Amino acid sequence: MKANYHTHTARCGHAMGSDEDYVRAAVAQGFDELGFSDHVPWPYASGYTHPTVRMTLGQMDGYIDSIRALERKYAGRLAVRLGFECEYFPDYMGWLADMRAERGLDYLILGNHYDLTDEGGMYFGSTRTPAQLLTYVERTARGVQTGLFAYLAHPDLFMRSYPAFDDNCRQAARDLCAVCRECGVPMEYNLHDRYLAPVTGRRSYPHPEFFEIAAQEGVSVIIGLDAHEPDELANPAQWLRAERELAALGVRRVESL
Repeated sequence: MKANYHTHTARCGHAMGSDEDYVRAAVAQGFDELGFSDHVPWPYASGYTHPTVRMTLGQMDGYIDSIRALERKYAGRLAVRLGFECEYFPDYMGWLADMRAERGLDYLILGNHYDLTDEGGMYFGSTRTPAQLLTYVERTARGVQTGLFAYLAHPDLFMRSYPAFDDNCRQAARDLCAVCRECGVPMEYNLHDRYLAPVTGRRSYPHPEFFEIAAQEGVSVIIGLDAHEPDELANPAQWLRAERELAALGVRRVESL
């Protein structure tokens, strides 16, 4: 089974390519399933209308219609799934559960980028102190415990800025593993940051020490390309490397949702 459930679209403002470009790339590389999980649009109570990292509510119908049309068009060649990547924003969890049911979504994934809101809340990829790391772990654990999410995306997001994988990070990894194991929620081995590494000059995740702990803790792990352009699906090198790395670690790998 070869499946990727973490695929974005140009609607988020930081991805490129048409929806069908991603599907064509997945078919060419022999994927069995392709799940779209663009950043969810939130119904901001404040009236906030200019999110910089996600589609607007007005774009949601077009997104859903497009992915469902591709599901029908490629039936028999590729299973196309519809979802969203979401944060744990407590004020909107009821809305999210209702929207998932009303729109007939196939799944949601938890990508906990911001603390409580992206209108001004801390970006967890900027985590630099033990106190900030603890906040990330506590908020993310609560998100996992909602039962809304199929898996936890880039659980080691904090390593984008944290200075070194120290004892605080090891405890954070163990705590996140514990809640994911208790809730039966897999963790994602996210390849997007490594795809960008030749451009950014850094590699922050997937962090090897984090996933060594995940293997020790018996947490299920799923590979996620976090594709922001079709080339991330079209190039098999990252996927094959991830398979080798996870096999060497001996993690419990989930291939399909």
